[in-house]
Amino acid sequence: MVLAFLAIGEVLFVVSLLSGLVVRYVFRMPRTGAALLLAAPVIDLGLLTATAVDLHGGGKAGWQHGLAAVYLGFSVAFGHSMVRWADQRFAYRFAGGPPPVKPPRYGTGRALYEWREFAKLALACGIAAGLLALAIGYVGDASRTAALSAWLGKMGVVAAIGFVWAASYTVFPKRERR
Repeated sequence: MVLAFLAIGEVLFVVSLLSGLVVRYVFRMPRTGAALLLAAPVIDLGLLTATAVDLHGGGKAGWQHGLAAVYLGFSVAFGHSMVRWADQRFAYRFAGGPPPVKPPRYGTGRALYEWREFAKLALACGIAAGLLALAIGYVGDASRTAALSAWLGKMGVVAAIGFVWAASYTVFPKRERR
């Protein structure tokens, strides 16, 4: 059930994003477009509710329950920047907007960009870990939540890789070729 909700949620997120941008820029209805863009967090709440209902009903937590927590964490942490990224490109392509802002390619600017991205990654992993811990506590049976505990370690590994990636741009800054 949770896997189906994940798939449906992802499709609804893309539909919400595209329809919001089309209504906003092609049909020139910015308020309606913004309302459609705001549907994405509502979709996430639906996924969270479906996961809680499934676990509350006595279901054994599987990898898909952990994936739902990770999806929610990343959606919260990266959702706004993903929408902004798509909005800039859509406005440029269909509404005569300015060219999309590109991240810095070299030096300190690039290192700061990578650290901001790491902060979002750490936030996503933290939210996912918090949701996983809440679900483990909510179920209260270690035999039914072993799959969720496994996801906690994976979030730590993802955060560590993100830290090393960001740190590499600080220790070994990318320089422009001459």
